[in-house]
Formats: sequence, structure tokens, C-alpha cells
Amino acid sequence: MTKSKLTAETGASDIESPEETASAVENAGVEPTIVEQLAATKKEARDNWDRFVRERADLENYRKRVNREKEELLNYGNKSLIEEILPVVDNMERALAHSTADGQASVVAGIRLTHGMLVTALKKFGVTPIGSVGTPFDSAFHQAMAQVPTDEYPPNTVVEEYQRGYLLNERLLRPAMVTVSTSVIGD
Repeated sequence: MTKSKLTAETGASDIESPEETASAVENAGVEPTIVEQLAATKKEARDNWDRFVRERADLENYRKRVNREKEELLNYGNKSLIEEILPVVDNMERALAHSTADGQASVVAGIRLTHGMLVTALKKFGVTPIGSVGTPFDSAFHQAMAQVPTDEYPPNTVVEEYQRGYLLNERLLRPAMVTVSTSVIGD
């Protein structure tokens, strides 16, 4: 039976719809070959592996960052508390420096004992004083409050400390306020 006879018998038209054309092309052997399917599958596997490796690296970086932040919190989390305690230590040191032995021996001894206990407690938490007098001026650890011409020290040397500086676990907590020597002019 020819197509014209078939069309006449069924009453269908000779024009095919786009859906019929597409299904006819699929049935005509235009399916991807096994090699093409394998190549597509390999490409998909590579893409998935790359995505997996990137996600794994992101996860590892996240873990490292969290551990670093946790360690910093443990080492420096008490910074604000220590910054509040340091003025107390400063005032005790000033009281000891200005005290006299006239009838105040027990008060001075009590302040010395309390000061020593407080300094020991701070050392347990990683707080260490910065030694300043006689050392070269270092702007990373010292804050210059004045300059004094002197022959006693070489130029740019700390000659007096107004307020002691402190480190917290080898990181600057507070710079020392100091007077710095300069060379004597016109001798």
C-alpha cells in the first residue's frame, strides 16, 4: 500500500507534525553511540571529581580556620580582663615607689605582697612585662613621651619608664610609655 492510498483510507494528511518528525529521526538510528555515551560519562565523572576535590579543600580550609580562631580565642580571649587589671598593677607600683618606711612598713609590705601575687597570676596567663630602661627605643614596644639630652646613655635609648608595657603570649598588649635619650648639643 502506498502512502497516498494509506492517507486516503485513514483520512490523514500528507503533512507530518514536528513531533512525528522528531520521533522518526530518533527511530532512524541517530542515537548516540556507545563511545559518545562513554565520553559523556567520563566528562561527567571528571566534573564530579573536580567538584568533590574543591569541596574537600574548602572543608579542610574551614577546619584549619576554625582551629586557628579557636586557638587565638584560648590564647587572647582574656585580653580585655588583663587590660582592666594592668592599671591596678600600675597604681600598686606607683604606691610602692612613693612610699616611705616611716611607720608604714606593714602597709608597704602588704602592697608588695599583693603586687607580687598579682604579677605572678598574670604570668600564669602569659602576661610578661617589657624591659625598657637601658634598651634601644623600639616603636613596636615603646611609646615615646619625651626626649632628654644626656651623656649617660647613647642616643635613642630608653632612659625612664612612665608606665610599663606588657606582652600577652609574645604579642604586644600595651606599649611602654618612656623617655628617650638624645645626644647633648653644644658641649
